[in-house]
Amino acid sequence: MAAPRSAAAVVGAVVDPELPMVTLVELGIVREVREDAGAVLVTITPTYSGCPAMEAIRDDILGALRRAGWTHAVVRTRIAPAWTTDWISESGRRKLAEAGIAPPGAAPRRAAGPVPLTLTPRPVVIACPRCGDTATEEIAAFGATACRELRRCPACGEPFEHMKEI
Repeated sequence: MAAPRSAAAVVGAVVDPELPMVTLVELGIVREVREDAGAVLVTITPTYSGCPAMEAIRDDILGALRRAGWTHAVVRTRIAPAWTTDWISESGRRKLAEAGIAPPGAAPRRAAGPVPLTLTPRPVVIACPRCGDTATEEIAAFGATACRELRRCPACGEPFEHMKEI
């Protein structure tokens, strides 16, 4: 019997269930893929603690590994350090933009310790993924998922989603 494909290659091809234009690796959700004595351990980090797609992500990874011949596989969730949109690869950002989703900018930097409360809105400049104009406006704070918002570009008239910086 032939050895199964590399577990890292198998996991690297699994797409995100909510953003199927990018892989879990491109989103930075996959932290580690380790092969040991015929078994595979995959470590993932959710995009945020309440992410409803985590069960589907785990099932998709395990299913892909089983179809590739890996019968002993475990997916472990690690929450620290917390995932950040800075972990999205350049190819992932490019694919989001090509699909009409404005990729996130740099995640906000905070010092260790308590998170300061600010009551004023942060200035936001989000370029339209279709025409590039930066005078876009928020339509709704949440899109198809909690990590996206709905925006509109007055220049070209197109609505689009923006993946929020986390």
